[in-house]
Amino acid sequence: MTYKEYNAFCKSLPATTYVMQWGGSHVWKVGGKVFAIGGWDDGEAAHITFKVSPIAYEMLKDKRGCRPAPYLASRGMKWIQNYAKPGLSDKDLKGYLKESHRIVALGLSKKRRKELGLPES
Repeated sequence: MTYKEYNAFCKSLPATTYVMQWGGSHVWKVGGKVFAIGGWDDGEAAHITFKVSPIAYEMLKDKRGCRPAPYLASRGMKWIQNYAKPGLSDKDLKGYLKESHRIVALGLSKKRRKELGLPES
């Protein structure tokens, strides 16, 4: 997945906002909370970082092309970075980005989710 494809997909998710920060990373948020980061790389391949469930973290942390996300996982957070081949297929990566969006959205207050038009569960 290229950064252009990544940005287009994240933009298609409900109630998202985009900002470029942290040294030129493509950061996507829902309700002001980060759910995906594209960047922190050497320019050879898109490095896409996303939040995962504890089970998904255990499944992906040792998969070739994936790793615990720099900076975030070292602080005990369950974030994975897809950074090299073979990594995740575009279809699987989109599924994980969608799930990251859902996980982060569920962490918002019920009032905030309602304001954003997001589902309650």
